[in-house]
Amino acid sequence: MSFRLTYATMYNPPDTLHTRFEEAIDTMRGNLGMEYGLHIGGEERVGSRKLESRSPIDKNLLLGVFQEGTPRDAGDAVQAARQAFRTWGRLPWQERVAYLRKVASIIDDRVYDLAAALCLEVGKTRMEALGDAQEAADLIRFACDDFEKNNGYRVQLARDPLEGYTSTNVSVLRPYGVWVVISPFNFPAALTAGPAGAALVTGNTVVIKPAEDTPLSVRMLFDCFLDADLPQGVVNLVTGHGEVSGQSLVDNHAVDGYTFTGSHAVGMHILRSVAKGPYPRPVILEMGGKNPTIVSSSANLDRAVAGIYRSAFGLQGQKCSAASRVYVHESVYDSLVDGLVDATRKMIVGDPARKEVFMGPVINEAAYRNFQQHTTSLGAEGRILTGGKLLQEGELEKGYFVAPTLVEGVRPNHPLWKQEMFLPITMLEKFSDLGQAMSLANDVDFGLTAGFFGTQEEADWFFENIEAGVTYANRPQGASTGAWPGYQPFGGWKGSGSTGKNSGGPYYLLSYMHEQSRTLIE
Repeated sequence: MSFRLTYATMYNPPDTLHTRFEEAIDTMRGNLGMEYGLHIGGEERVGSRKLESRSPIDKNLLLGVFQEGTPRDAGDAVQAARQAFRTWGRLPWQERVAYLRKVASIIDDRVYDLAAALCLEVGKTRMEALGDAQEAADLIRFACDDFEKNNGYRVQLARDPLEGYTSTNVSVLRPYGVWVVISPFNFPAALTAGPAGAALVTGNTVVIKPAEDTPLSVRMLFDCFLDADLPQGVVNLVTGHGEVSGQSLVDNHAVDGYTFTGSHAVGMHILRSVAKGPYPRPVILEMGGKNPTIVSSSANLDRAVAGIYRSAFGLQGQKCSAASRVYVHESVYDSLVDGLVDATRKMIVGDPARKEVFMGPVINEAAYRNFQQHTTSLGAEGRILTGGKLLQEGELEKGYFVAPTLVEGVRPNHPLWKQEMFLPITMLEKFSDLGQAMSLANDVDFGLTAGFFGTQEEADWFFENIEAGVTYANRPQGASTGAWPGYQPFGGWKGSGSTGKNSGGPYYLLSYMHEQSRTLIE
């Protein structure tokens, strides 16, 4: 097909995608409940304590049984990766690229199966799930292309002006060693494959620790690495709760680098824990956002409405890039809000495997309870325009379904203006001039994504003044969401990130290597 799936194109897919997804989800439903082991040094390992993965669509639906990894398991995985690094890190880079291209091709072949798992385990709609699975392959392929384009990051430097001698100076970027990837529940395919692929292609070996809510999706992705015949121990998998197996990996001084995607609190805890080691080690963090969208008086309101509701409520607001704050010029506020309320009320919430559904369930009971608490707090001080309630009728009573929620009139110093909720709740406020709106937009500790709707001249001003790593103007496909490798590198400023290098961009691989200069005198 000529169609290329990205988060920007997913609103107009060919019928073939729907047909193949439906076949895959039917197959998946018939093969649930299996037990899966840890995978360490090329061997499956089972333990006495288990972890169940159940669907947020239906809490009674058992997706699989997984191992509760122990500190010993975590240590063994690091040791296996350390042993494998001795050969993997010294392979010609062209061979590593070939291995990783094979992984990407296997993901391509299994994209519908992975999407079915993502739908059932995360609660993603079919197109969101297909996007996550396809992005996993594209992130790996982008890393391969980038490493190839830079000729393995080996650069010839100037010769020393030494009379009677010939000097040769070279700069080489080399892998650190053992890399731990701790991935989130909301993008378990892309945000596992992306950092793991980057670490591997640059010569590091990897230990993967998935979120406890999404072990099945990550296991299916992990099998794509295994089936590409990577040498034993190059990639390892440890499942379990973060406070046990995850913390054991963080505390292990034999680990050379970390990539974590998740909450600001956990990310900062990891950063501080790793800093207690014997020397500095790289920690790549993506820690969420509190993403604003500004709508000027000259905005195309149809575009703005489409971009805002897609960003606010796609994946139930459980994206670190979700549009959770919207600032609208007072002259167009009523018209924009009317359109946004109308679009939100027309959304279908339900089983995300169904084609017509826009919003599935939130991930778990904790998110369900948080939704109740936040909407109660916001409703007491502001006005809920639509939503604000749990959805418990019919088949929805079996899962964690909530209504997409718009709120206005909340006092400026309410803590939820600055706190990431990670839920389908968006707060609205009017402004009188763009400078005021920009001040409000930047007045948070996060700086991940941001959106704008207005003239081209205003958009240029927005890009220059907004404090965020991923910025969009006049984008109906998503006001603040929808980055794709090679198109929109994804990463944050301030409390949203730690390196200033965005995933899926031209500088990302640099974070997985350190420089060595080599001088030879003849």
